[in-house]
Amino acid sequence: MDTLWLNIVQWLHTLGLHVDGGTARAVGDAAATATARLDMPSLLALAAALGWASGFRLYAVVFIVGTMGAMGWMPLPPGLHVLQNPLVLLVAGGLMLVEFFADKVPWIDSAWDAVHTVIRVPGGALLAAGVFGADNATMGVVAGLLGGSLAATSMATKMTTRAAANTSPEPFSNWLLSFFEDGLVVAVVWLATQHPVAFGIALVLMVAVSVLLLVVLFKFLRAVVRRLSSFFSGSAKVA
Repeated sequence: MDTLWLNIVQWLHTLGLHVDGGTARAVGDAAATATARLDMPSLLALAAALGWASGFRLYAVVFIVGTMGAMGWMPLPPGLHVLQNPLVLLVAGGLMLVEFFADKVPWIDSAWDAVHTVIRVPGGALLAAGVFGADNATMGVVAGLLGGSLAATSMATKMTTRAAANTSPEPFSNWLLSFFEDGLVVAVVWLATQHPVAFGIALVLMVAVSVLLLVVLFKFLRAVVRRLSSFFSGSAKVA
């Protein structure tokens, strides 16, 4: 609790706003009370959303969730308080902007995704584990496995559909997919934090659609795997 209100004071100071300790502690106590009210379905929904959305936009997830916590729009579990740090928000926000534009350019998006195959899945697993990690090590491990698996699934779906879209000479399908993914990440985080049960149902549907797309577009998935193998084998030879 003390750490929470101290973080709030530090955050306000970075904005040029100075409050007395009593006020900050009152705000911190309110946030801590709200965090304590997060029940298991809410925490599981948050962990699953962080994992799933990270497969599409890891930096956007960090920035959005961190901003929601820093602005008091949503109480974050203790394991995710680091996302509220101004430096974390600054770096995540900058990388989010770079990814936003890189993701709109055909083939550049696939190259960006290839580089991030080793970042998004561990990132999704760490974020999901952070939902429980500070209080429950066992659930932290379970959430980490869940988040990593969901991040891998959504990332595979993203890369496969992009590989299929990039075979078309026009860029519009790529742009539409990219903007759809931008909106999907925001919608997933919002639904998980506001309506956990509805998110659970939506998640099952999204996973089913992902599996269907992976089956239908299997030849493009194989092409993605071949490109990734060539990319990493080339990197290994250079090293």
